Amino acid sequence: MNVRNLCLAILHDGETTGYQIRKSSTEGEYAYFVDASYGSIYPALARLENDKLVTSRVEQQEGRPAKKVYSITPLGREIFHQSLFEILDDDVFRSEFLLFARFAPQLPASLVKQRINERLEKLDSEITQLKEAKAERPSPSDQWIIDYGITCLSAAHSHLISHMGELINMAKSDTTSSQAAE
Repeated sequence: MNVRNLCLAILHDGETTGYQIRKSSTEGEYAYFVDASYGSIYPALARLENDKLVTSRVEQQEGRPAKKVYSITPLGREIFHQSLFEILDDDVFRSEFLLFARFAPQLPASLVKQRINERLEKLDSEITQLKEAKAERPSPSDQWIIDYGITCLSAAHSHLISHMGELINMAKSDTTSSQAAE
């Protein structure tokens, strides 16, 4: 799935502004599905409009600039539904924490332990956010997706708890690190 299909998916739920599409796809509920940068969303919307898959209208706002509101067309719905039959790309997982862990043997143990604890806190926070989202999303498909996310994050959390000692033990002792810095 690409940014174009992500925009169609968001519009499938109802009309909205480009700003809201950008927000949903970068930090909202759709941020989990496809990597969509700020710079890729508006060009995708323009192409979708040129291809007659979405329409837009300008809505005047009192005391603020006018906003452009997008709607999916019947053809856009059909194209989006057809895209769901295509072979899916592989999931993509990137993690700055894993890059950090890759270099744990070259870092002081105290720093490695600190970063592990920070990562555990972040995982706890993300799990809590998903549980809160689950309470707000009664749709069975949303519930399933959120449970999938909770399961993945919980597995990462569990792995980190179970194996954090191994990563810390790979790191340099703090005394060795401070001597090397001198």
